Amino acid sequence: MKSLNCYSLKTFIFSIIVCIYLPSNCQNSSINYNNTATILSSACPGLGQIYNKKYWKVPLIYAALGTTMYYYIDNNEKYQEYKLAYIARNDNDPNTLDNFLDYSSANLVTLKDYYRNSRDAAMFLFILTYFLNIVDASVDTHFLNYNLNDDLSINLKPGIFDDLSEQINVSLKYNF
Repeated sequence: MKSLNCYSLKTFIFSIIVCIYLPSNCQNSSINYNNTATILSSACPGLGQIYNKKYWKVPLIYAALGTTMYYYIDNNEKYQEYKLAYIARNDNDPNTLDNFLDYSSANLVTLKDYYRNSRDAAMFLFILTYFLNIVDASVDTHFLNYNLNDDLSINLKPGIFDDLSEQINVSLKYNF
């Protein structure tokens, strides 16, 4: 009985090693993944995608960067406008013109805070888009030569043989 437990343990350990080792070596490890696309995308958004020949992603990147920059500039202008209006209202100078007579001071503070938060969110989204552009180029470079054909497969099946012991069968099929 001890030999059966030892045999099953050895079979189990061997199966685990095969399952871990084989999939990691199924891809061609001689491919050198260079960082050219990552560096290009860091220098200028979209160049890494052009290097990886994923041309359709470039307009999406520039649309996202342009949209977030537009909202940043627009929200910053409105933030500055309401901030200056609040400062002008509270400077106690009778010669200062107040262009926002319809709003109270509390409304001006609320609008100023709203546009400041919107401006900050737009800048965060701009930086996030820029960062995702770099990550996309880097990941795409690694997946350019990834092997997705059906020539290699591993099948694990439990089996029962004549001696009534449980075993795992490993079959590896590799087509040339």
